[in-house]
Amino acid sequence: QVQLVESGGGLVQTGGSLRLSCAASGRTFGYAMGWFRQAPGKEREFVAGISWSGYSTLYADSVKGRFTISRDNAQKMVYLQMDSLNAEDTAVYYCARARTEVPDTGAYDFWGQGTQVTVSS
Repeated sequence: QVQLVESGGGLVQTGGSLRLSCAASGRTFGYAMGWFRQAPGKEREFVAGISWSGYSTLYADSVKGRFTISRDNAQKMVYLQMDSLNAEDTAVYYCARARTEVPDTGAYDFWGQGTQVTVSS
């Protein structure tokens, strides 16, 4: 059993920054982790992923160069640093565990409850 709890969302102005955190319990050893987001009326989309080792990362084109995913396996934490935010980044952000060791845009099996990020323009 795996439980994931996101935190760090909130209101931020265009051009500002936020850092999201994902606290995990249960089995995460050997698994890649990822962040997804979903805006109202739109499908959930992949944002970023990171391998178990932390050596490999994968980003959506829309956030590449602005967002950074990282993890601390000793603390069972995953982070998403978001810089240069704009209105298109407004969404509920979800942390998820992958079915694989390396990051992918799909194949995730456990999900957190989500945290709201709102960027004012």
